[in-house]
Amino acid sequence: GTMRIMYELLPDKDCSLCPRLKSFVDDNRKKFPDKYNAPVPAFGPQDAQLFIVGLAPGLKGANFSGRPFTGDYAGDLLYGTLLKFGLASGEYKARKDDGLELVNARITNAVKCVPPQNKVTGDEINTCLQFLKTEFATMPNLKVILSLGLVSHNAVLKATGHKQSAFKFAHGAVHDLGDGLMLIDSYHCSRYNTNTGRLTTEMFEEVFEKITDLL
Repeated sequence: GTMRIMYELLPDKDCSLCPRLKSFVDDNRKKFPDKYNAPVPAFGPQDAQLFIVGLAPGLKGANFSGRPFTGDYAGDLLYGTLLKFGLASGEYKARKDDGLELVNARITNAVKCVPPQNKVTGDEINTCLQFLKTEFATMPNLKVILSLGLVSHNAVLKATGHKQSAFKFAHGAVHDLGDGLMLIDSYHCSRYNTNTGRLTTEMFEEVFEKITDLL
């Protein structure tokens, strides 16, 4: 039943809506049988005002741990910053059971399954959009969306019914989507972006200063 799936918050763990991703997950289940290897659910309270949307689970990050941005380099910067700004409590130890909790924030990915070479296709983004829409619809206090990277930015615009041409992605840009909803863009906190200096810790923290002001 696709109709039933439309109203599910998350693809089930053997979701086969994207054949390429399904076969990659199956391969990884054989290679790494003790790891999560399934669509990764959102993390954080549903009544949060801030919703952070990444790209897709990293192979040895969220795909292994079962929690967004947990276990790879991008998570070190993201969770470190959330803790610094009071949007998380506890300690980030890069494991799903580290006891870290989000405060007024929730995190998901535009595509729920790990893609080969960290690259998703347009079809995969569109197929997974129904789950992102449901996530938005089930967050009653949602005020600010943080998109990490262009793929997330475009997916968020699609999921909220906006034309991509209406809001241009730029690091630190703040877009008023109407209905009391603001979209903020940041370069993705990937190791590549931080290593190349495209994204510095200061630049990332500036985005969170804007978010704190809006909340």
